[in-house]
Amino acid sequence: MFIGEYKYNLDSKNRLALPSKFRKLLSSGVVITKGLDSCLFIYTAKEWSKLVEKLAALPISQAKSRAFSRLMLAGAMDCRLDGQGRIILPDYLKEFASLNKKVVVAGLYNRLEVWDEKLWSLYQRTSEKDSNEIAEGLVGLGV
Repeated sequence: MFIGEYKYNLDSKNRLALPSKFRKLLSSGVVITKGLDSCLFIYTAKEWSKLVEKLAALPISQAKSRAFSRLMLAGAMDCRLDGQGRIILPDYLKEFASLNKKVVVAGLYNRLEVWDEKLWSLYQRTSEKDSNEIAEGLVGLGV
């Protein structure tokens, strides 16, 4: 399970260190892809397989299904952690998420998200301000 918020710097070779407490879970490799809200998603191979099965079951006759599958699958990249627990972010993913030197890695149960530090801060302020409204909207989901 991934939880917490961690601040890191991208180096000049686009290498990103992942939190040391998660490295054992990530040691067999990860899949990194375009996420939502201008961030990147990182999945373990097991979690990625679960997601891919769900995406494959979406009806290709629906434009939104095709668009979401393309976003998640065509933008995906297999990665292995190096000896220092880092992955190399491809330029196209770095550009997609507007990543600069300072980034935040956020643990969200079954995935990690990678955010530009400034975008993360803005997102947090907005969602915290709207937290009561967000919570009320989740009532029907049993949360």
